[in-house]
Amino acid sequence: MIPHLSERALILAPQGRDAAVACAMLVEAGLRCMVCRGLSELTDEIAAGAGYALITEESLLGADLAPLAEWLRGQGEWSDFPFVLLTQRGGGLERNPAARRYLEVLGNVTFLERPFHPTTLVSLARSSLRSRRRQYQARARLEELHQLTTDLERRVEERTREHEEAMAQLHEAQKLETLGQLTGGVAHDFNNLLTPITGALDLLHRKYGAEDARSARLIANALLAADRAKTLVQRLLGFARRQTLQTQAIDVGELLAGMRDLIASSVGSTIELRIRSAPGLPAALADPNQLELAILNLCVNARDAMPQGGPLTIVTEEAAVGPGSPLRLSPGLYVHLSVIDAGCGMDADTLARAVEPFYSTKETGRGTGLGLSMVHGLAAQLGGGFVLSSAPDEGTRADLYLPVAGAAQQPLATRTALAAPPTGRPLTVLLVDDEDIVRTGTAEMIRDLGHAVIEASGGAEALALLADGAAPDIVVSDYKMPRMDGAELSRLLRAGHPALPILIITGYTGTTDDVLHLPRLAKPFGRAEIAAALAGLAAGDDNVVRLPRKGTRPEGR
Repeated sequence: MIPHLSERALILAPQGRDAAVACAMLVEAGLRCMVCRGLSELTDEIAAGAGYALITEESLLGADLAPLAEWLRGQGEWSDFPFVLLTQRGGGLERNPAARRYLEVLGNVTFLERPFHPTTLVSLARSSLRSRRRQYQARARLEELHQLTTDLERRVEERTREHEEAMAQLHEAQKLETLGQLTGGVAHDFNNLLTPITGALDLLHRKYGAEDARSARLIANALLAADRAKTLVQRLLGFARRQTLQTQAIDVGELLAGMRDLIASSVGSTIELRIRSAPGLPAALADPNQLELAILNLCVNARDAMPQGGPLTIVTEEAAVGPGSPLRLSPGLYVHLSVIDAGCGMDADTLARAVEPFYSTKETGRGTGLGLSMVHGLAAQLGGGFVLSSAPDEGTRADLYLPVAGAAQQPLATRTALAAPPTGRPLTVLLVDDEDIVRTGTAEMIRDLGHAVIEASGGAEALALLADGAAPDIVVSDYKMPRMDGAELSRLLRAGHPALPILIITGYTGTTDDVLHLPRLAKPFGRAEIAAALAGLAAGDDNVVRLPRKGTRPEGR
């Protein structure tokens, strides 16, 4: 409220010189005042701001008090506007019933009977002004309290929203962790089941492939399906557990060519898939499984942005990045992969949050929001970059930059059927596996290589066979077995038979720190893989393939 208005006296005394005399008295006492010409003006000025009002009884006789009464009823809860009512001689409250009506209308009113001494008028004026000031102070406290309450409500809302967002992220993280645990257990069993399937198909292909072209074709397709099943497990593990990257030189053009069918089946028939790879593209340094998963994520996102279908373009080319690049990449050569769609696009706010973990524009149940954050994290961990550009109704472009592999690194070729290496001298192999179908399938592959096999269903049986005089050249043992696993068995074998080579075969996806010193072969494997592993051990090759340790995580987002 304006200070020079909030403490003034408003005087309504339309007859004679009462208004001028009263105003002079107040001014002489150092108080501000304003003379009003009528009740309507008085009401307007009270609304504009005043400390109190000094009015005569006759100014209210026959007047329409409704506007003033309405303003008084609507004044703030802190306000009780003070009035000083000048009554006629002998017209005090006790002898003037009409004055009671004014008390009901005006509320906070003090009656002053005329004639009065100037000191009395000034005293009542100052008392009314002090009362009004206390009301102003109450208003200030109420406003402060209201502001504090508003701030508190805002903070509570912000904290509640942050808590809900944190709980939602925690829920998603717990779901992801549960998925990882479930996937790890399922992958172990799935890999065990794939091992005899792959082995049997290898043997059948070897026996009948040259004799029957139809059988050879069917078996080759079955082997390809088994290989894809193995890749599927690796992708699930990469999504759920974020395993350590196994980087190598990758021919991105060949990788995309091999993925064409997978991408096409994933995006559906309404999407027109276009893949363009520049000739002479250098090899990129990447993890092939994680790169496939990243590309598939980008393609699925593009599909979701084009519910009515449309073109999906994947382009690869070489890019040279210099100092001060807006991409914030180290200067050098990169393989630039772009996934471009003609979908609904994203606005600026969505684009700014697109790579945040757990952020998703999809409805509940259609995604965790991890797709783009995983691609971003993969690019960062590889030393590359990931850039999104988009606009509403103009589509989205995702640019992935992968560092070019060093000259000494050779590109990873596409998978072809492996020929078994020469078997060398016949070996005696002690095969230890608690799964009958896995042990039987593996034994048949080893026997088909010309080696003898001694089978044991567990660690205790294997040790008993050795104690009874069995003399194997090599021990092949499963890692995850009840009662005595492969790690414990290998320790006991090294203690009693330190020169006996040991090969661990495993489909287990958890930590295998306790057998890091041993050569290992991952399930599922075929005849060629087990042949190469046995030939290497027989030749004294003790190379170790190290699997991810417990607790390792990529450093990307």
